[in-house]
This record gives sequence, C-alpha cells and structure tokens, in this order.
Amino acid sequence: MTNALMKVLDQTFAHPSGRLGELGGKLMARMNAPVEEQVVSLAKPAANETVLVIGPGPGVGLRAAGTRAALAIGVDPSETMLTEARHRCADLIADGRVQLRHGTAAATGQDTASVDVVISVNNVRFWEDRRAAFAELARVLRPNGRLVVSITRWMLPITDHELVQEALAAGFSDVNVALQRFPGPAPAVLQLTARVSP
Repeated sequence: MTNALMKVLDQTFAHPSGRLGELGGKLMARMNAPVEEQVVSLAKPAANETVLVIGPGPGVGLRAAGTRAALAIGVDPSETMLTEARHRCADLIADGRVQLRHGTAAATGQDTASVDVVISVNNVRFWEDRRAAFAELARVLRPNGRLVVSITRWMLPITDHELVQEALAAGFSDVNVALQRFPGPAPAVLQLTARVSP
C-alpha cells in the first residue's frame, strides 16, 4: 500500500482523528454493532460489576455494558473516539454509569484489582505491545475477573495459538478461543475468553 493510503487508514481506524476519524467512528458503530452486543452478552456483566472497555471507539459496546453493569469505563487513546462515545453515552455518563478516560490497553490508568470484566472489540490489532497489554488487563481485573477479546479473524497479525499463549503468559487461566460468525457477508470473528485466577 502507498504511504498516503496507509496514512488515511491510520487516521480513520487505527488512530482516529479529525474528519477521517469521525467517518471511521460512524463506520465502526454500524459495522461492529452486532459484535459489540454479542461480546457484552458473552461477558455477562452483572448489575453490581465494573466493566472496562478497551478501545470503545464510538461507544456502542460501552453503552451496552453501561446499561447492564454498575459502571462501564471506556479507555481509548483517540480524543475523536472519546468524543463520539461521550455523545452516544451522554445519558449514562450523566447517571454515573459510564466514564471515559484517555489510555490504552497497556496503560489503562485503573487501580489494581478494580474491575470485574474487560472487553475489547477489534482493538487488539492496535496494541503496540500485546504482552504488556495482557499483563495490564490481568493486573486490573479482580480475582475471577473475566476477559473477552474479539477481533475480525483476518485482522489478527498472529495465530490463535500465539494469542492464547500471550494471555496465559500474563497470568490468565481458562483461556479459550472460538470463531463466531454473524449473519450476512461479515467475516468470521475470533473471540478469546479468559479469567484471572483467584
């Protein structure tokens, strides 16, 4: 790909910013909505739990988590995406059920053992250091805390086995991966589920 095209894709999806980032947010909200809803259902956040959403983008999954959990916290490095999520979740923010923060998977800004569930949809490909990110997510999860990472399979730059090994090396247990298919022409989605040992 040309450098110009890579820059456009970066500003649209990888590091959303400006008008391209706003367009990317709209596309993500539309295309990822079924996966976001399914991931939140898979994570099963309870009404008394705290959910950390890594890379909430325009906030579709963050909103779904915020309607189920006591608190959903979205951490994103993109100010454009934080703004989109702020608009989508305005009522839940006003009710104290959703919070938004600048950060990444490897630097969430969360206290140790402060969340019950971590979810991430189509974000793991942007983790600059997956090992550090998995270690951070294990650190912030409470004992028996749950992790659900979902990514469109062709976007994952490593094998399923390597992803599982990285999660295990960070201290996760009960690590499983499965392919999930959605209606229509959408590609297969790889979903990793895991727990932090008690």
